[in-house]
Amino acid sequence: MADEKPQKVSIGFIGSQVLSGRIAPAELSKLRDALGGGDRDSHGPGDWRDVRFDDGTVALDLSKVVYVLVEDEEHRVGFGA
Repeated sequence: MADEKPQKVSIGFIGSQVLSGRIAPAELSKLRDALGGGDRDSHGPGDWRDVRFDDGTVALDLSKVVYVLVEDEEHRVGFGA
């Protein structure tokens, strides 16, 4: 299934740190649900979640997440691409 292909994401944190990797669509959906509607006050200190990347599991402090960028797989190289 094409929809089950891991997606490249970059997760930005307060202070400009960025974590990049590939995440399965189901895991990305769980991360977005955990982040909620973007109300920073809803995530207090110690609101940690494990996120499974292709190469391992990362514990994230959701109160420090500023953005989640999901890259398109449309990258092409060359003329006429």
